Amino acid sequence: MNILDWLQNLDAGILLFIQEHMRIEAFNGFWKAITFLGNGGWFWLVLGLLLLIPKKTRKIGLTALFSILIGFLITNVVLKNWVARPRPYVTVSSIYPLIPKPREFSFPSGHTCVSFASAFIYYRMAPKKYGVPAMILAGLIAFSRLYVGVHYPGDVLGGIIVAWVGSMLAYYLMSKSRFLQKKRDMTSGD
Repeated sequence: MNILDWLQNLDAGILLFIQEHMRIEAFNGFWKAITFLGNGGWFWLVLGLLLLIPKKTRKIGLTALFSILIGFLITNVVLKNWVARPRPYVTVSSIYPLIPKPREFSFPSGHTCVSFASAFIYYRMAPKKYGVPAMILAGLIAFSRLYVGVHYPGDVLGGIIVAWVGSMLAYYLMSKSRFLQKKRDMTSGD
């Protein structure tokens, strides 16, 4: 057995364990609602846009939106089409998704990527009383993708890694931008 087959079997085994031992009918609605927050990145996009309104949070909102854009381009434009990994319910007949079946490829998880692309920025740039809940929500959205049966654990891990890279790049580029530099120069003269 090669390493890819081993990883596929591990991914499928973890997903089957979640489906068979962690899914509880009473919690299905909660996890569907959590996964809905990541649909199209709407929650994180709205949050980023709202943060653009007050001057005090504008840099955070702009950096988060830039991080989402980088993550989206890497995940949805490049990696999903390049890797072309089928969804778990396509390759493992005993996986039953709890939500309508997504049509695009599985790796990496876009829900996870957009959630962590934002949360990493909020954790780094906002007060911890906002950054920590953002990280927790991102983690819940990532787990929800496993719970509802539409991603493998490797897809979620891939989404987190892409989000981390994208958020670091967004933070670095925004900290070097003339727009943010001008703001920093104006505040340093106090």
